[in-house]
Amino acid sequence: MWQRLKQNPLSFAALCVIVLIATAAIFAPLVAPYAPDATDATAALESPSWRHPLGTDEYGRDQLSRIIFAARVDLVVAFAATLIAVTIGGLLGAILGYSRGWADMVAMRAVDALMAFPAFVLAMGITAGLGNSTTNVAIAISITQIPAYLRLTRGEMLRLREMEYADAARTVGNPTWRIVLIHLLPNCLPPLIVQATLATGFALLTMASLSFIGLGIQPPQSEWGVMAAEGASQIVTGEWWLFLFPGLAIMISVLAFNLVGDGLRDLLDPRMRGVR
Repeated sequence: MWQRLKQNPLSFAALCVIVLIATAAIFAPLVAPYAPDATDATAALESPSWRHPLGTDEYGRDQLSRIIFAARVDLVVAFAATLIAVTIGGLLGAILGYSRGWADMVAMRAVDALMAFPAFVLAMGITAGLGNSTTNVAIAISITQIPAYLRLTRGEMLRLREMEYADAARTVGNPTWRIVLIHLLPNCLPPLIVQATLATGFALLTMASLSFIGLGIQPPQSEWGVMAAEGASQIVTGEWWLFLFPGLAIMISVLAFNLVGDGLRDLLDPRMRGVR
């Protein structure tokens, strides 16, 4: 897998970018040149320079330090939301796809109703109802992602339950839970991994968008969407760096996850390996 991934230059470069961002976020206190909330009235709205490579905001806070610390919040929420959605959606989809029956029919109609709402609008409503906190934002984003994993796993399980090795597992007397979790569900993981990688980028974008409109992480905590919102009002007065660099952080991160997901799709799907 590692050798094949390295043969895709774009996906490999994107993976390196994700590792670099995650490493910087983990070691933010060591990497960041300043504390994220340290103010300096004498350096307020300073343009990019050797002292402040990405400039400062209206309170004199270093933009580079804030972007590095903001990566902690954005990545944690994105990974947590994706993990929750994969776990719940994958397990429910596996159970429903194997058992079928009336429970499957009712659950899928509920999923159809949930997917009728635009994901971002649904996340807005859930966040507004639960409140603006890191945990609530992660829960809201995960709820919008669960239907996709549920439908994907259910579709795979409907196919896998008719395979010969599934019949063999039933014939030797394995209980239903063991057949589902041990024999069949692991074979649903490749498409789930690809979907999770792509959805992590969407979770990042959703979180930044919620924070941008005031429904996500609240100031003064450093977060890319909050920083972009604070900088948007300063564009007309010439302080372009306040909006540009947080926006670039969002764009690069989302693009990196999408490219890695595209590479994993080609890697894990045998039908796609010979396309490129």
